[in-house]
Amino acid sequence: MSDDTSGPSAGLSSKRRYFVLFMLILVYILNFLDRQIISILAVPIKAEFNLTDTQMGWLGGLAFGSLYSILAIPAAWLADRFSRTWIMTGALVVWSGFTGFCGLATNFTQLFISRMGVGVGEAGGVAPAYSLVSDYFPPKSRARALAIYSLGIPVGAAAGTFVGGLLASDWRRAFITVGIAGIAVAPFFRLLVREPKRAATAPALEKAPGILTVARIAFAKPSFWLLAIGAGCSSLVGYGLMFWLPSFLVRSFHFALPEASRFIATITLVGGVIGMLAGGWLADKLGQKSKSAYPLIPAAAFIVSAPLYALGVLAVTPEHAFFLFLVPQALGLMWLGPVLTAVQHLGPARSRSQMSALFLLINNLIGLGVGPYFFGKMSDLFKPAYGADSIKYAFICGLAFYVLAALLLLLASRTLKKDWVD
Repeated sequence: MSDDTSGPSAGLSSKRRYFVLFMLILVYILNFLDRQIISILAVPIKAEFNLTDTQMGWLGGLAFGSLYSILAIPAAWLADRFSRTWIMTGALVVWSGFTGFCGLATNFTQLFISRMGVGVGEAGGVAPAYSLVSDYFPPKSRARALAIYSLGIPVGAAAGTFVGGLLASDWRRAFITVGIAGIAVAPFFRLLVREPKRAATAPALEKAPGILTVARIAFAKPSFWLLAIGAGCSSLVGYGLMFWLPSFLVRSFHFALPEASRFIATITLVGGVIGMLAGGWLADKLGQKSKSAYPLIPAAAFIVSAPLYALGVLAVTPEHAFFLFLVPQALGLMWLGPVLTAVQHLGPARSRSQMSALFLLINNLIGLGVGPYFFGKMSDLFKPAYGADSIKYAFICGLAFYVLAALLLLLASRTLKKDWVD
């Protein structure tokens, strides 16, 4: 039985929808596994190539984030016109292959180029998936579906951290292993996930608008800018903290890498899953009553997260740090379901992939491109005064971006109702 009687999801059984969602999550897990594994491997890579924290920040951020963000735009343009499942399959093969090449790098330049290649592939992996989820699920359950899909972030990040920790003694083997895993999954994804009927059925919407048209729609709406930059500021903190947390644990608490990987994998998985599901559930429940709930939910979460993270960073024992990190890890990821749902409703249905890509362009240029670099640069600046604890004070400075994110989303709550498109 279907739980929807109209629209592109009509006639689809719940079992079919959630199987497709499972496959999309699996690919997203591989996406974040390949993206985040370098964070736990930063310690041996930095030691082998004799790199500074700033250089590691380049590898963790701009090397990946620049092309990833920019190429998501043409990938989304293709996804609004051609098979999204084929685009995602090809993207999975490309980013997995370049992840394997990271394990073959013999210097900083080769590793930097390989990380750029990972970004090229992953550019085609997310915006098409958002569009697929929106076509497979009706509006009443869309925020929850997007939140469940976004579980790929904490699960993938936790898996990357855990696998990286297990294989940290041979960081090259870690990259090659996860790269092969992604290539192996690609053909199964293509065979098992069908391209659904598009959401747009009215003649005026049958032809997907061009990227310039979508950009004009998006850029004319204050909600788009406030949501994108607000989410970007939160991602700057999220990506920066997760990239440098292994180094923080090694330097400040003298953890071995396997021990650090278990610590981070646990808070990422437990906190992330709870936060994602809570954000999606609250958005579907409260968003039916008021559109302003979509940005207000994460705004409140960020305000609470900032002081808790600061207390965790300043904790004197790893046990205290664990529990102080766990709660803000959940709160810091509550934004995905609500904000991604709101972005899906800022333009016509046939523009969803491109609208998502424009949002991701801003979000990732700020979050991925700046986050790891910012914390690394600040750590190098603090190093003369604080030595091995320099990354601790870089973390505290960076938490100001959570406050900025909350303010921007608060402003978005005042404009979203006017900008919303059903």
